[in-house]
Amino acid sequence: MIRLGVIGCGNMGSSIIHGVLDAGFIKQNQLTVYDADLKKLEKLSRELPGVSFCDNAIDLVRESDVVILAVKPNVVGSVLEIVSSALSGKAVVSIAAGWTVQRLSDALSKSGATYLRVMPNTPAMVGEGMTALCAEHTLSPEDFSFAQGIFEAVGRTVVLPEKLFDGVTALSGSSPAYVYMLIEAMMLAGIQSGIPKDTALQMAAQSVLGSALMVLSSGDHPASLRDAVCSPGGTTIDAVQVLEKTGFQSSIMEAMQACMEKSRRMSETQNH
Repeated sequence: MIRLGVIGCGNMGSSIIHGVLDAGFIKQNQLTVYDADLKKLEKLSRELPGVSFCDNAIDLVRESDVVILAVKPNVVGSVLEIVSSALSGKAVVSIAAGWTVQRLSDALSKSGATYLRVMPNTPAMVGEGMTALCAEHTLSPEDFSFAQGIFEAVGRTVVLPEKLFDGVTALSGSSPAYVYMLIEAMMLAGIQSGIPKDTALQMAAQSVLGSALMVLSSGDHPASLRDAVCSPGGTTIDAVQVLEKTGFQSSIMEAMQACMEKSRRMSETQNH
């Protein structure tokens, strides 16, 4: 029985904690949680009877086999220093942006711990996350399978080499922001046509959700699904023509390229 420890129970940490329990991936007695914010711990302890809560990070590491670092990137280094004496034989899973494999390797070189870099996204908070697990890791096969199961409990997973992680940042890490902008624009157009705001928002969000599910369930190319909506001489083709004329697709691609470049620069800065 692998014991899981989660350091940090903010939005992502809490999502992982609730996700693995709700999915039945682990039992409550396999889970230990720590956060520097005692109010967050108290709130979670009321919600999750049977889960162990520690008042310091070292005790959590000692009680766990796999430790998820769900803290802000700027405090990962100090947390690892604090718990270094207890890390031997433990598997450390980092969700911190900018913490490359090299950086994790350097920070854990004398600890005797194994490590894995992962990049989830915020829809994990509603069980529909997209998480990339880095192919370059030092976890045992058993620990890696366990780590993958954690993130499958809050969505879908892929395994990719770290050289593609700048693309991961743009494609899944940051992309919820682009989708929210699309939903907002659709909502505003709906309001402009006279549809009440709350109704317009619901219709826009559900249409995006349903479209995404059709892509995932059908296996069809998005262009084929788009063409199926465009009846000859109908209304949709006029909308598609405007989107093509105003550079909708190229705008998204350029935005993602800018995101990738920024991610690349951040990683280079942090590794020097």
